[in-house]
Amino acid sequence: MQRLGRWIRKFAVAAVWWLGGMAYAGAQVVWPEPDIRLPVFKADTFDIRDFGASDLPGVTSTEAIQAAIDACHKEGGGVVRIPRGVWTSGPLSLKSKVNLHLVRNAILQFSRNFEDYPLVETWWEGLPQVRRHSPIRAEGQQDIAITGEGVIDGNGDAWRYVKKGKMTEAQWKTLVASGGVLTPDGKEWYPSESALKGRQYRDAGLITPDKTQTFFEEIADFLRPNLVVLERCERILLEGVTFQNSGAWNIHPLMSRDIIIRNITVRNPWYSQNGDGLDIESCVNVLVEGSSFDVGDDAICIKSGRNAYGRELGMPTENLWVRNCTVYHAHGGFVVGSEMSGGARNLYVSDLTFIGTDIGLRFKTTRGRGGVVEDVYINNIFMKDIPGEAILFDMYYEAKVPVPAAGEERQPPQAEKLPVSEETPQFRNFHISNIHCNGAKKAIFVRGLPEMPIRGIHFSGLQMATTEGIDIQEGADITISQSIIKATDTEPLIYVLNGKDVVIDGLSYGGHAATLLHAQGERTTGVVVRNTDTAVAGNPLKVDYGANENDVKIN
Repeated sequence: MQRLGRWIRKFAVAAVWWLGGMAYAGAQVVWPEPDIRLPVFKADTFDIRDFGASDLPGVTSTEAIQAAIDACHKEGGGVVRIPRGVWTSGPLSLKSKVNLHLVRNAILQFSRNFEDYPLVETWWEGLPQVRRHSPIRAEGQQDIAITGEGVIDGNGDAWRYVKKGKMTEAQWKTLVASGGVLTPDGKEWYPSESALKGRQYRDAGLITPDKTQTFFEEIADFLRPNLVVLERCERILLEGVTFQNSGAWNIHPLMSRDIIIRNITVRNPWYSQNGDGLDIESCVNVLVEGSSFDVGDDAICIKSGRNAYGRELGMPTENLWVRNCTVYHAHGGFVVGSEMSGGARNLYVSDLTFIGTDIGLRFKTTRGRGGVVEDVYINNIFMKDIPGEAILFDMYYEAKVPVPAAGEERQPPQAEKLPVSEETPQFRNFHISNIHCNGAKKAIFVRGLPEMPIRGIHFSGLQMATTEGIDIQEGADITISQSIIKATDTEPLIYVLNGKDVVIDGLSYGGHAATLLHAQGERTTGVVVRNTDTAVAGNPLKVDYGANENDVKIN
């Protein structure tokens, strides 16, 4: 009879899972479709060879390629054609109504000569900064495109500093033998003394009254350029091209609108510092689809300025669609933050694949940022071999993380509660469904602030095989419904610290858990686990360190 009762309970859980999933599918919110204006170009073609460009070894064709762009722009627009071959250039300025088109087997390779790249005022990591001119830059332009089947290579290995720990011994010896300088401890390589000098300053390129032109020139090699910067532009198309080997970030649309990015490939070495793939900052109406990323930092990243600068600018990234993309190596697959002080809203993310990405879905911020990230909808994400968290929300990015108290048992971290102000960031109203993960260190990690919990995160239809299960700290109005999480470390499967209105409904966990739910913290209230088989848990509930059993229910 005992076995029969257990079988009946399992059948009931499975029925709830199936019926709940059907109910959820029936209630699925219909997302809006992108309404983004594409640039339109004349058919006129301007071949760079007609302006003197040459693909002979040792020839740099900056002036010829720029002349083709300028002529195309002056004559009302059209296509600037880069034919097959290896073409070397210094930095280029893209102009309105110009489609820079690279045919198959065309490689546009940018110069390794730092002096080719003048210093310009722009934005970097959410702040107004001086940087080297990007290989491709457009500012205040309309109707621009980079299309085709060719390759754009930023020669970023000439610019980036490298950490010894990220290379093999043979790679490191080769790099050091190529020139450059090492830090006193011998653990980091810089391409020049100028680059090494810039290392000693925090936000070295930040524009402040005390910094002179001479100062910036002395550290100019440290101010690495992003490969493509499109600043304050309208109607942008990036399609088909491979963008690779950037000095810093790869593609950076900034304060722009009506952007379509489709079927591109973005590549950087895995060890590349700040080697992000795509950083969409303070942009409106953006579609990213059908693209692949294999990079050294975050892959697809949403930003909107940092701290007071971002709040004062007040330009959120909004109305964004990301779909049908693949991410291989990256620090995060789809990422929001940490520079998100202008906010982000109306983000629609679907049908992404992450393979070996450090973290899958990554949302990060910290005190001092301010800003609100809200109304985020994510559906159909497929992950494999994730070294870190499959889904992470963290409000302690690059900040002092609360440290658990010492002891044999798990004790709550010592967190400081600060007053809420304009510097307090907020994450709220996320809907995350149909997430499939085969292999991750942890399924879900949510860590808010004591003064500002992460609020309104709704998960459903999760299917995950991980080492650790669910970890929710300082979260409110968190729901996980109709999900399967099979973790190998189930002490506990679910951990809640100072959680309010946390509901786990219809959870299957593979037949055993050492501890199903461990609740801690005096602010824990309204925690409920229901429609979940507790009979196969060694210990269904553990409550300590301030939590009250009356505020935690397992039905």
